[in-house]
Amino acid sequence: MATTRSSTILFRNTMRIADGHLDGFRRAIAQAVAFAQEHGPQLMVDVFIDEERMLAHSFQLYRDSDAIRAHWRLSDPYIREVMEHCTVQHFEIFGAPDHDIVAALRTPDGGSFPFVVSPRLAGFDRLGESGVPFRPEQGC
Repeated sequence: MATTRSSTILFRNTMRIADGHLDGFRRAIAQAVAFAQEHGPQLMVDVFIDEERMLAHSFQLYRDSDAIRAHWRLSDPYIREVMEHCTVQHFEIFGAPDHDIVAALRTPDGGSFPFVVSPRLAGFDRLGESGVPFRPEQGC
């Protein structure tokens, strides 16, 4: 089986929300996602929250490394605002970002955090397709 050729990159960011910062985190995330939806290069952004454990999980899908660079240039103030309310517990990169993307993974204050890069093995997407119906009778 050949490795699938695709430039898409998926980020999964697990953040620990600081005690007493849940409301501020919610506001900052809402503003950041609204900005990204309006101006960002991401193909998809989704954020999930586990209030009981004070964790949040952010998923962001990018077309390629250039889109990540554009996101970082545009969104820095929003990223900084979010980071006032949390710390990165773990960061996962799925795909093959350019080396400078991996080297630049730092918190806004320059600190490092744990991350792992997992190259693509196989897959597909339907992001460019429109009107592709899912028919449950066809199965998986």
